[in-house]
Amino acid sequence: MKKSAFFIAPLALAIAACGQQTTTESTETTAPKSYQLVEGKEQRLDIYTPYSLTSDLSHLSSDQKKMVSLLIDASKIMDELFWQQAFPGSKDELLAKVEKRAKEFTVINYGPWDRLNNNQPFLTGFDDKPEGANFYPEDMTKTEFENADLADKDSLYTLLRRDENGDLMTVPYSEAFNDSLTEAAELLRQAAELAESQDFAKYLRLRADAFLNNEYQPSDMAWMEMTDNDVDVVIGPIENYEDHLYGYKTAFESYVLIKDKAWSERLAKYAEYLPELQRGLPVEDAYKAEMPGANAQLNAYDAVYYAGHSNAGSKTIAINLPNDEEVQLEKGTRRLQLKNAMQAKFDKILVPIAEQLIVPEQRENITFNAFFANTMFHEVAHGLGIKNTLNDKGTVRSALKEHASALEEGKADILGLYMVTQLFEQGVLAEGELEDYYTTFMASIFRSVRFGASSAHGKANMIRFNYFADEGAFKRNEKGQYAIDMDKMRAAMNSLSEKILTLQGDGDYNGVAELVATLGVVSPQLKADLDKLADAGIPVDVTFKQGKDVLGL
Repeated sequence: MKKSAFFIAPLALAIAACGQQTTTESTETTAPKSYQLVEGKEQRLDIYTPYSLTSDLSHLSSDQKKMVSLLIDASKIMDELFWQQAFPGSKDELLAKVEKRAKEFTVINYGPWDRLNNNQPFLTGFDDKPEGANFYPEDMTKTEFENADLADKDSLYTLLRRDENGDLMTVPYSEAFNDSLTEAAELLRQAAELAESQDFAKYLRLRADAFLNNEYQPSDMAWMEMTDNDVDVVIGPIENYEDHLYGYKTAFESYVLIKDKAWSERLAKYAEYLPELQRGLPVEDAYKAEMPGANAQLNAYDAVYYAGHSNAGSKTIAINLPNDEEVQLEKGTRRLQLKNAMQAKFDKILVPIAEQLIVPEQRENITFNAFFANTMFHEVAHGLGIKNTLNDKGTVRSALKEHASALEEGKADILGLYMVTQLFEQGVLAEGELEDYYTTFMASIFRSVRFGASSAHGKANMIRFNYFADEGAFKRNEKGQYAIDMDKMRAAMNSLSEKILTLQGDGDYNGVAELVATLGVVSPQLKADLDKLADAGIPVDVTFKQGKDVLGL
């Protein structure tokens, strides 16, 4: 990799000097005076369509509304921290030097790399994005990392940096970002004082403690125990998708959420079927012996603020947390469906895609209810399957390393459809026809693969698409329109489910690497079909207009 126009300053020196969180200094002699769009990237600037994040807050008390404002303030701090993790340089200097027309696109991507185009640089002066983002020194090799005798080097909550001798060292997030996390912790404690739900107040206080002591499991446990809160927040270092080097390091993010009680009641009935669905997974018994906590929650929300990792590039429309395997096994998981964000993507993106790429006779099977259910059961599926390998290789996440996230997303996608099938045939999922869920699932693949194949979700989408193609699950006509074959798609769904669950249970790193290498790619024909969507002016994703002003706070 070429040297970029910035370097990574030793974190230890910055901490010793002033105790502030660390950023990367730009090299005065090499940094260009301005950053221009790379030739040919102009059309990328219009791939996002704006959408206002609003919700009916009339049922909230005055204290609850003040609490929402405080949570938005804390979220803005998460946003700044994610910039430091994602971009090994100065955010302010970058934005000051970006030409005007590319500035908003740079903000959406949290740096000069296009997240929905395989992280290709769209600004001059930058090379490929470091696989380890700014979690590791850019010049660190995998061999150096693996040989380093550092007990917490694979911790979810440490950075790797070099000491004054140039040797690798670890720095906990709580030290590296102490000033910002202290401020965020105080905001969460103020919000806790306003909370009407005592369980929510407990969670906020424990999360504030975690910011300062780097121990997140107690707050994850508390988050799982909440049931009576109208307002929710998912905040802190959570997902590890930004770390393409190892998949170890978690990125700061936040969602501020308002519960949709009517839709939540509608979903509650599905939770009781989860143990049965686990037992029925299409794989040998040993690969489904782990039983997740039985008190899993399914709820619907309006999102009113996204920040940090959750706001970068493609916007999340559903959440399944916590990621901690011990918490999952003891408490289960919570599945949060972000209904307003989901509706935005369905109306503005999925329906127009179906009109281009699905055969006319199957377009009536594209429904929001099917899109909602498929998305929901994707999140449910994260909690099923197996968390620990069967052959003493540790957790699935540690055994599969940088491929763990891609395979986990692939598992959730395919098992989500499997669960939909089972519940529909049992009469539990009673809306529409089974063809609705399969056809909408297929159209959703086209929506998702436009994000590129560089992210964990992107690789999972391509593996599934190419596997379905090999199994004849769909046919493409001379107009470039696709028709699903229900029987073959169902057979492919079952066989891919078994394959993924077995790879996870075996901790088969080489097998997963081969799967990603052979199927996790975009074929020329598919690329040509996706190009038609761009030619038709269909946006790839949404960008949010959000904040206190939008909410009238």
